[in-house]
Amino acid sequence: MYRGMRRRTFLLAAGTVPLWTSPGIAQTSRPTIGFLASGSPETFVTVVSGFQEGLKAAGFVEGNNVAIEYRWAQGQFNQLPALAADLVQKPVDLLVTMGGNVAALAAKRATSAIPIVFLTGDDPVSSGLVESLNRPGGNVTGVTWLAAELGAKNLELASELVPAASTIGVLINPNRPTVQAQLAAAKDAAKAIGKTLLVLNASQKDDIEKVFATIAEGRVDALLVTVDPVFIVNRVQIIETAARQRVPTLYFQREFVDLGGLMSYGASAHDASRLVGGYAARIVKGARPADLPIQRSTKIETVVNLRTAKTLGLTIPPTLLARADEVIE
Repeated sequence: MYRGMRRRTFLLAAGTVPLWTSPGIAQTSRPTIGFLASGSPETFVTVVSGFQEGLKAAGFVEGNNVAIEYRWAQGQFNQLPALAADLVQKPVDLLVTMGGNVAALAAKRATSAIPIVFLTGDDPVSSGLVESLNRPGGNVTGVTWLAAELGAKNLELASELVPAASTIGVLINPNRPTVQAQLAAAKDAAKAIGKTLLVLNASQKDDIEKVFATIAEGRVDALLVTVDPVFIVNRVQIIETAARQRVPTLYFQREFVDLGGLMSYGASAHDASRLVGGYAARIVKGARPADLPIQRSTKIETVVNLRTAKTLGLTIPPTLLARADEVIE
């Protein structure tokens, strides 16, 4: 931990010397981590547990030798700047953000002095979060997970899941910075397997019902939900509407399947957030964010819900079941 400087002198006005270039808080002080999330406690259970696990592995236990201040945007992304400012003023010794670039950028704009560790599926360089992956620079570092790169594979799996499907819908947030890369990969994959792709846009909760109305009219045979905080926050609505309309749906995260979704293929939220916890612990112990390269979580998992498949009257191909990391029966 940082030595010699009392915590009340840590948060100074912009332009003062950052904490990690000066002596830190006294060894007897208990560090406080600000946890800024774009979702809710209910939708971020997995990332919270993974984060706490990463901290614990490094010797930090919430309520014992580290305190965590949680702030939840509850899907209201326009609240993130105010929540970030609140944590900065509290003050906290470190900011951790979950829920994509929207949360990370809110934290970065709120402070240039407090260390920040983020979790995002977007490119942190092109978005301006960090200067480079190897040497982030400034007060920000973090963890990325595979997102846009999995679009083509997800489309192939959707086709394998519903072989008779001729039209596959792809649910995207048109405001996501990496959406064009996601779409390009999906379109190439659709062309390669001879499927028609229907792009469905939703950037907020109200758009989701409109999307499913379009699905009903357009005779979509299967649906692929791409990575985005909007869909994580509103996942219950998506799962329930897909079930009601009997649309076989492939998700990017196992948490959808745990709640009744049909199938998921994507990065492990628990593994990625565990890495965030590890980085947070290293910074509390004295590491400089600028010297910590951006980590990438590469753990991918496939989860299938056979109960949901039965409800849909769908038979999961044996070859697909054999490759699944977990089958919910």
